[in-house]
Amino acid sequence: MGELRSRLDALDARIADAARASGRDPGELTRIVVTKFHPASLVAQLHDLGVRDVGENRQQELTAKREALPSLDGLTWHFIGQAQTKKARAIRAAAAVVHSVDRDRLADALHAADPDGTPLDVLLQVNLTDDPTRGGVRPDGLEDLAVHVAAQCPSLRTRGVMGVAPLDEPPAQAFARLAAASSALRAVVPDAEWISAGMSADFAEAIAAGATHLRIGSAITGPRAVPG
Repeated sequence: MGELRSRLDALDARIADAARASGRDPGELTRIVVTKFHPASLVAQLHDLGVRDVGENRQQELTAKREALPSLDGLTWHFIGQAQTKKARAIRAAAAVVHSVDRDRLADALHAADPDGTPLDVLLQVNLTDDPTRGGVRPDGLEDLAVHVAAQCPSLRTRGVMGVAPLDEPPAQAFARLAAASSALRAVVPDAEWISAGMSADFAEAIAAGATHLRIGSAITGPRAVPG
């Protein structure tokens, strides 16, 4: 617990320094701790340390941890991985925010899972590479996706964009494209101001580009166990 607290405090200090270096208020930022491949007990420890936003990449792991930790007050669960339409119902049941909506069919499936329930916050994932097999909508398809969600999926609330910087270019360049995509989205959904970007290795560049939500894993949680 002491080591976890030290890593959390050190990372938060680095986030604050990066925010101030970019002329931003650290209080504007939401730090999401990614707990992929770590046990539910780690989420409970993080909650004891004041963490209120955690992220999971896989539906099965998200669902299992939610079921194991039913009584953590104020904890927001973020689904940040690639989503299959057949798992949309389970994702919607477990997550308060889905960061990876990248196609009409997925938006439709998430809406159909609970059309009259509590609105689900979603971000539209933008593919920041030239590889069409990577997750995310192409930048030139973002506005059409946003229009579809607004018109056909009223139980989804579009909050902004999400992106992952590719490894073969400086992250600042990729995050600049994501910031441009955010501006384009706001032409369709004016209050969609969230930008989910930045991980352990590139959060400073993401903050400089306007990120509002940072997805930080190993810098806080330590090395992940390799699943068997």
